[in-house]
Amino acid sequence: MRRIVLTVSAFVPVIAILAATLGSVVPADAQQVLNCPASQPIVGDLSQPLAAVRYLADDALEGRLSGSVGERCAAEYIALEFERIGLTPGGEGGGYLQPVDLESVVNAHAPAGRGMNVIGVLEGSDPNLRSEAVVLGAHHDHLGHGEIFGSLAGPDDGNDDIHNGADDNASGVGALIAVAEVLAASPPARSVVFVTFSGEEFGLLGSSYYAQNPAIPLDRSVAMLNMDMVGRLEDDPLIVNGTGTAEEWGQILDSFEDSEGIPLARSPDGFGPSDHTSFYARDIPVLHFFTNVHGEYHRPADHWELIDQVGLERVTSLVEGILRIVADQPMPLVHIAGAGTPPEEQTGGYGAYLGTVPDFTPVDFGVLLSGVSGGSPAEEVGLRAGDILIRLGSFEIEDLYVLTEALQTLEPGTEVEATFLRDGQEVTVLVTLRERGL
Repeated sequence: MRRIVLTVSAFVPVIAILAATLGSVVPADAQQVLNCPASQPIVGDLSQPLAAVRYLADDALEGRLSGSVGERCAAEYIALEFERIGLTPGGEGGGYLQPVDLESVVNAHAPAGRGMNVIGVLEGSDPNLRSEAVVLGAHHDHLGHGEIFGSLAGPDDGNDDIHNGADDNASGVGALIAVAEVLAASPPARSVVFVTFSGEEFGLLGSSYYAQNPAIPLDRSVAMLNMDMVGRLEDDPLIVNGTGTAEEWGQILDSFEDSEGIPLARSPDGFGPSDHTSFYARDIPVLHFFTNVHGEYHRPADHWELIDQVGLERVTSLVEGILRIVADQPMPLVHIAGAGTPPEEQTGGYGAYLGTVPDFTPVDFGVLLSGVSGGSPAEEVGLRAGDILIRLGSFEIEDLYVLTEALQTLEPGTEVEATFLRDGQEVTVLVTLRERGL
């Protein structure tokens, strides 16, 4: 899952809020000879969804940086799984892969070269509805060694180590493959497009490209379900964003909250820090499933052993059930426009650094924190997990969008008042913002 930057085309990673570093990437022409590791020695007797998590998060793939050999090997693994399941190729030239140019005018940190979306199509069983589709998506790229952009690791965390991204987002890919296996055994009425995206961490590049070049035209795509970081459920609620994008979502989610026994933390916003934004921006109802950020987010410690296997399987079952209802019901969902604030053009640099790590559980006002980065200005003034930031200087921090704007506007070196709620009480501290990377 990326962080947030407000852009012309999409909600790009929280780069305006969280720190970044520099590095290099393997160019596209170097990907011709891959030498990908065989899956069986790594996966062993694991089944989906955990098998994909184990393979994609192995050190051999070196963090799946967009455009790298490791990311291409991830795409090849997913394509082989789609072939095993019996999905029809939906990529270029009759294959499963869809090349994506990664160079981006909206994110100066995006690597050069090409990433690869992976697309498989399950034809619907109803001759009258199979020309329509539900899209199920998850991104397969991550941060490599954290060398280009997005790592939250400090020197003490091994900030140049491999960022395996087991939860972010090998977990979503594993769940997607598992859903495909179940549905392929008994296809729903409508077709289902299964797509894993490249370039999510650098600005939704893969999903934006797919939305412009879909396997089934978007005017015949009735919904998009997105899984991004679904591997740490434990006993917490499952966050579901986008519940305000279709009239039917509330009733559908109610039924599954009861039957699956998973409490749902719902947010109506159809725009957010993941690939569903590329579809809601084109008037398609969306849901985004997310088990929240954690201390290993965008750090080398996001390992496959920390995945909640039972929780991941429960999320997989819930998503499969919701998708089947949407794909089977005779009438398409009734789209609701205006659920949330659309992305705006990024007009400046990435601004000042505070070091807060947002928790995406919905709150009425402010930005709930899941923690702060080590050595950051936020840590120095005592901000911590559970605090709700409500004011920064003259900015009333209504939500993450406003915090993004505030940090883009404020200059590094500025001393401002930061006001937050802790246990229901307002606390105000003076914090000196810094340049990113310092």
